[in-house]
Amino acid sequence: MDSDFLNAFTQPAVLDQFLEENVIAQGEKRKFIKPTSSNNSKLEELKLLLIDWLNKTLKEEHIIVKSLEEDLYDGLVLHHLLEKLGGLKLDVDKIALTEKKQRQKLSVILEAVAKCLQLEESQLKWSVEAILSKDLLSTLYLLVAIAKHFEPNLAMPPNVQVEIITIEKTSRGLRTANEVEYITGNKENLEAQSKDDAFDELFSRAPDKLNAVKKVFLQFVNQHIGKLGLNVKDIESQFADGVILLLLIGQLEGYFLNLRDFFLNPASTTEMLHNVNLALDLLKDGDLLNFSVNSE
Repeated sequence: MDSDFLNAFTQPAVLDQFLEENVIAQGEKRKFIKPTSSNNSKLEELKLLLIDWLNKTLKEEHIIVKSLEEDLYDGLVLHHLLEKLGGLKLDVDKIALTEKKQRQKLSVILEAVAKCLQLEESQLKWSVEAILSKDLLSTLYLLVAIAKHFEPNLAMPPNVQVEIITIEKTSRGLRTANEVEYITGNKENLEAQSKDDAFDELFSRAPDKLNAVKKVFLQFVNQHIGKLGLNVKDIESQFADGVILLLLIGQLEGYFLNLRDFFLNPASTTEMLHNVNLALDLLKDGDLLNFSVNSE
């Protein structure tokens, strides 16, 4: 057994209790918050804020949450929360008494969360088994994601980080690794995240304002593209092949793009991607794009 794992627990009794309460199957890999993070003041602040938010949100349902691990694992609180915040009607029983029923209920709830938040499976930092086993890390990730989506103005403490130990059960014993994870975002991505959240908010909660923003963009584009005798009416469709984007960059930067360098009338996805990649390269070369964009 790795010394890192032993160092995470100061007493053998604590180690025995941990392995007894957290059964890890052969080949399984699990993440846990180290006991040393129990004195993390920002973590405690986040937990208290989430508990207070849950209790205020579900006050009319007469639900009182005292512990994130103990009160959310069976899906009851999460069920009421999604109904309250998202108006979702889930086809599951309000109360699930058996572990089988709880697992089925959590599966429906977490599937609804992923769909509502538009998250792919690879983006999920929680699972049915983790929530059911009262895993605090997964529960925190889940609640933070839900809160950010439905209550973007909720003042969560920034830079909440925890020490994580990853445990994998192999044929030779337990293999472990230590790392630090940010639950509410680190300093480097907070500014970029806030900008993304602003547009996410427009998409999800204020489509009328989004249309106003799109009109401003269209006016800006046509002001410059109009000099070439062109007119853009739909940002999504007319920017897809990269032609308008390339011509706009040329107009704004004051240079001519050789027609041999791109496809003026692209006839395939490959030619469209060539145009878009060329546009992204031009923006990067001009120090106008300092973050990654997927050309597809």
